[in-house]
This record gives sequence, C-alpha cells and structure tokens, in this order.
Amino acid sequence: QLEVFEGHGEPPGRLLAQAQHERAFLRDGVRRVPVRDGRIRATLFLPPGNGPFPGIIDLYGAGGGLPEYRAGLLANHGFAVLALAFYSYEDLPKEMKEFHLEYFEEAVNYMLQHTQVKGPGIGLLGISKGGDLCISMASFLKGITATAVINGSVANVGAVLRYKDITIPPLGSNLKRIKVSKSGIADIVDILNNPLEGPDQQSLIPLEKAECPFLFIVGQDDRNWKSEFFAVEGSKRLKAHGKEKPEIVCYPGAGHYIEPPFFPMCAASMHLLVGRHVEWGGEPKAHCEAQTDAWQQIQAFFRKHLTGKPSGTSSKL
Repeated sequence: QLEVFEGHGEPPGRLLAQAQHERAFLRDGVRRVPVRDGRIRATLFLPPGNGPFPGIIDLYGAGGGLPEYRAGLLANHGFAVLALAFYSYEDLPKEMKEFHLEYFEEAVNYMLQHTQVKGPGIGLLGISKGGDLCISMASFLKGITATAVINGSVANVGAVLRYKDITIPPLGSNLKRIKVSKSGIADIVDILNNPLEGPDQQSLIPLEKAECPFLFIVGQDDRNWKSEFFAVEGSKRLKAHGKEKPEIVCYPGAGHYIEPPFFPMCAASMHLLVGRHVEWGGEPKAHCEAQTDAWQQIQAFFRKHLTGKPSGTSSKL
C-alpha cells in the first residue's frame, strides 16, 4: 500500500495520492509441489504445460529454512525449480555445523529421475552460503550441466563439508577484524582468512573437477565477504586446469543480497553465524538495477546451457 502525503513533517500532511501494488509469485498454471522424498525437504515448482522442463536446484544462504520465492518466480519462466532446504527446517539439522554432500546428491538424483525434468543434466543456483554449496555439488556430483553463483565463495565457509571419504574444513576467520559503525551495525567483510594462504588452502573447493560452465554474479559493494576476489580466484583455478573460463558479471554499487527484481535492498540484518546485525552493502539505485539485470543474466545462462537455445531467444512461456 503506497501513500503520498503533503510535506515532510510529523504528523503527515494531507493525503495526495495512494495506490496498491500487488506482486504475483506464481502465474496461472504453475504447480507448487511439497517434496518429502527420502531425506529431501524441498518444494518443487513446475511451469504450466506438459514439459519436460529444464531443471534447476535453488539454494539460499546461512539463514536456513526453505525460502521458495525465487524458485517460484523462476518457474514462471519455464524452469522446473527445486527450492531445497539444507538446515534449520523440519527434521533437518538445527545448526550449521557440518554438511554431507550425499544429501544434495539425493536432491540431484530426484530431479534427474523426475518425469517433468528435461535431462540429461540440471542447473544449480545459489546465493551466499548456497553459492559455495553449489560449487561443491558441481565439483563432486554427476549430472550438473550449469552452475550460477550469486556472491558466493570458492572456499567452503561456516561448516565442515563431507562427501564419502573427503572432508573439506571451513575457511578460518577472526572476529577481531569486525568493525562496528556508529549505529552499532557490524562490518564483517574482513573476518575471513585468505584461502590462498597456509592451512586455509584446505578449505578451497576443487571446482576444477566440475564438468559444467559457471556464472558468477558479483556485487562489488558486498560487505559480507570478498565476492569479486572469490570469483576471480575461481576463474584463475579453472584456467590453470584448462577448464572453460567462467562468466563473471560484476555490478558496482551492488551489495550481498542480490535478489530477484523489485525486491527492496536489504542493507543490514541479523547474521546467524556472526550472531549480530551486519551490513550487507549496496547503494539502493545501483543495487536495484543489478537485481534486474542479474535476473536476465541468470535466465539466459540457464536457457543456453540447459535447453541449447542461444541466450537471445526466450521461451514462449
């Protein structure tokens, strides 16, 4: 509900104009299917029509739970999208201490075997912690055709990662590097160690093992961590192993939480791992423009690699 009042004082002056803005997350015909299959806790969104559709697994960050809105919005554009919870939801672990890639492998296999999902592989989309989990999935699991990461890390962060007999420790950090603004909000951009130095190199994810193209979406004013550094290091590592160079799209003035278009910028909020309010970065206008463009870039990337259509064409849906 939007209202415009005369003047700037308190109490507000007379009402000059008002309007209601409503956002539909699911267009007509999109199906929302709760998934409780084996250990998987997720929601599958299927576009209108008969299918099969290009498939994507969508992961959010350290906030946990099961955010569904991005998956639903992507399904409006012709993708079968599985919003996957990985902790702090129903009977999943309550805390982010260690993750087993076998859980994510179960979700990949679920999508690959689904009659409404067009193979032979699927895409991965992750933001923040979900980004480094997607990179780990692409590095170790079969059936991944394209991986898009929004402000992710090429090092494993925040929890131990296990897969079969492999263990990747989390990147070290030092809370003494937190800076606090006058408002009491923390700037945590420097707390992580450099993953290229000393024992912290063990936290690097071997993304050169991946057999799919990568897209890195980078907010250059990300105050959560150094997303551009991570994307560049990922590119160097892929190049050193003779792999395809990733697409890196950088947005000056964009912060950490690059959401779908027309979401308000989240400048600061509680960070569950740090245990206090932190700033995420971003200048409102530049950040909002980045959200609009990144949404198009992500869809074009998946359309190209999951459907074989050039990025300039759009689906009839």
